[in-house]
Amino acid sequence: MALSISAVVLLAIIVFLLVRKAGLKAGHAVVCMLLGFYIASSSIAPTISELTTNVAGMIGGIKF
Repeated sequence: MALSISAVVLLAIIVFLLVRKAGLKAGHAVVCMLLGFYIASSSIAPTISELTTNVAGMIGGIKF
């Protein structure tokens, strides 16, 4: 059985859990989101996108 989940949904779940359980403050989460938006519009965005695509491909290739 293959499970497919969006990276955005996965990261949102992680941030929600960190806010609820690990003491991450909502303000810190907002700052992290804003940083992500600014990085997405920078010249390093294609490199980060390629890196995450490659990592997702490696994880997807793992056979259990």
